[in-house]
Parts: sequence; C-alpha cells; structure tokens
Amino acid sequence: MNAATFAAVFVALCVGHSVGDHWVQTSHQSAAKGKPGWSGRLADARHVATLTATKVALLLPVAAVLGLHLSALGLLAGLGVDAVTHWWADRRSTLAWLAKVTGQSEFYSLGTAAHPAHPVTTENKPAAHLGTGAYALDQSFHHLWLLVAALVITTV
Repeated sequence: MNAATFAAVFVALCVGHSVGDHWVQTSHQSAAKGKPGWSGRLADARHVATLTATKVALLLPVAAVLGLHLSALGLLAGLGVDAVTHWWADRRSTLAWLAKVTGQSEFYSLGTAAHPAHPVTTENKPAAHLGTGAYALDQSFHHLWLLVAALVITTV
C-alpha cells in the first residue's frame, strides 16, 4: 500500500458517503430505516445498498483514472465492513445505545426537544435549527468506518 492510494480511496469513499447519504437516500428510507421490525431493517438495507452502489460508482472511476491497483477481495472486504457498520448505526436505536454507554446521551439529544437546553421560539415551542447531536454522532461514526474501509481496501 502507498499513502497516495489510501488517500485517494478515502476521499472517494467520503464523497460517495456524502452523496449517497444525502442525495441518493430516499425520504422513505430516511424515515423508515430506524423503525422497529422488518420494515425498518429492510428500509435500512435498501439505503445501504444504494449508498454502497454510490461509493462504488465513484471509487471505481477514481481508481481507473489514477491507475490505482485495488484487489477485488480488498474492495469486497472494505465495502462490506463499511456497509455492515453503516446499517448497524442507521438502525438508530443502536447508535443511541452506543451514545448512552459512552456517556454521550446528552450530546446525542442536542438539537431535540429532549435536550435540557433545546432552542425554543418566543412561544416556548421547539425552534427550527440545523443538525442534531444524533446526526453529528452518526456522521462521525460513519467517518471512522470509512477510514477502516479505506485501510482494508488498500491493504488487502
């Protein structure tokens, strides 16, 4: 492995993640993937399938243009690790549990009415805002596993 290959793979995965998580994911997948039972699991699986396809659609041309030598096994293993961990976190209750056991529950609830310092309107109703602690922790978790996936893809 060389550092340039790792960097190119990581950047392609990060861009693919952002596009797949925010532009390709449907409103239905976003709303349903955290629901209990099979309907939630399947919505999450559909999201992860389109997300992974987006990452592949960006990574393979980058690899071809830059002449990167990536093995099929490395791609399958790295994208597999990324897909499984993304699916796990996007079930929502799992990430909420992780926040709880790591002492991050208050931050997890930041930006929601459940947070003790949530923003309110002059009528004392929850105010609109950008982002939540749950979203920040979700994206941070995904970025960690994108790093692992890039390492696996470039070293296997």
